[in-house]
Amino acid sequence: MKKFFAILLVVLMVFAVFACDKKPSDDPETPGSDSAPVSEPDPGVDPSPSVDPGPSVDPGPSAEPDPEKKVYNVVHLVNGNLGDKSFFDSADSGLKKLEADGRIILKTIEMGGTDADQPKWQETLNEVAESKLYDLVVCGTYQMPDYLKETATAYPDQKFLIYDDTTYVGENDNVVNVSYRQNDMGYLIGVYAAAMTSKTDVDKINPEKVVGFIGGVDSPVINDFLYGFLTGVKATDPEVKVDTRYVNSYVDTATAKEMGLAMINDNKVDIIWGVAGLSGNGGAEAALESGKSWFIGVDSDQELTLSPELAAITLTSGLKNVGNSIVWVFDEWDAGRTYWGQEVNLGLVEGGVGFVSDKNFKNIAPQDVQDLVLKAEKEVRDKTVEVPSAIGDDTNGVIALRDEMQP
Repeated sequence: MKKFFAILLVVLMVFAVFACDKKPSDDPETPGSDSAPVSEPDPGVDPSPSVDPGPSVDPGPSAEPDPEKKVYNVVHLVNGNLGDKSFFDSADSGLKKLEADGRIILKTIEMGGTDADQPKWQETLNEVAESKLYDLVVCGTYQMPDYLKETATAYPDQKFLIYDDTTYVGENDNVVNVSYRQNDMGYLIGVYAAAMTSKTDVDKINPEKVVGFIGGVDSPVINDFLYGFLTGVKATDPEVKVDTRYVNSYVDTATAKEMGLAMINDNKVDIIWGVAGLSGNGGAEAALESGKSWFIGVDSDQELTLSPELAAITLTSGLKNVGNSIVWVFDEWDAGRTYWGQEVNLGLVEGGVGFVSDKNFKNIAPQDVQDLVLKAEKEVRDKTVEVPSAIGDDTNGVIALRDEMQP
């Protein structure tokens, strides 16, 4: 009997040692455990080639991904470089917000914007599509549609988003084109310019009711800005005339400056809206050199992008909010509404366009002008006012109104 108890005691001691030595993670019922063996990573291989952490971003309390929503792998192809304080930076800000909110994993590739860089654009588009690493490839601006068309056709299973372009809408059912209701924005700028040109107690404002519009090219998109602008001017003060001219270039500041000086000297224009890319800055230079006119910027907040001297005479800027528009597309995607093969045209309600309502707008415009513009914004938002567009069926309306309102 003693021998039996001795053997039993040994067995119990062995069992106790074995139980104490067992790790909790070895238990398949333990949460977070994985019974499959884990292989050691190859030291010569990047285990996560699709993830570029980029600059450190504090995600804040909202960064925890919603377990019910997919986290998308996204690559942003910049056919230029970040730091432009315009389209690319705006797009980047929207994508960075999505990343900080835990909704996407983002990689940004700056491809350069010189002529020598352009061969890399097609190559990079093809490489990211062929890799099959990304749920969405994002690119933008008027220079990219031909390159994107080739890649989207060659890789029909890859999804693409291109902002501020409508060249090939509907030709590839894996591409969504994001455009902007610049006519809505133009309307607000028109209301502002018409109200301001009567404020003769404001520096540089003369008794003549004439404002100016310098467009890049006589084209549907530029005329969409113009149509809204003319409509807003006329709705505010039918006596105001608009001197409209086109540079026929987006990079010719010298010609735009000559046009601006002619507007000021010949027709007493005291506010110039430059809607011509880099050319538009020539209008700002004309206003500064003459000392007799103000300037209004476009697309981005040009008080932040121009020199201090030019920024000081920039009353406000009409905005294309590229970053907001990209966030809107992801909101729709998560809600089950997709627009592949279509154009989405975003205005004030969706945050696609807007205007700068601080800095010089607050400091220079009288309160009644500010109130009038904010009232107009509300009217466009709630569709009390319907702004006509030069894109689509009404292509002749803007031409007739432009000619009617010339000084």
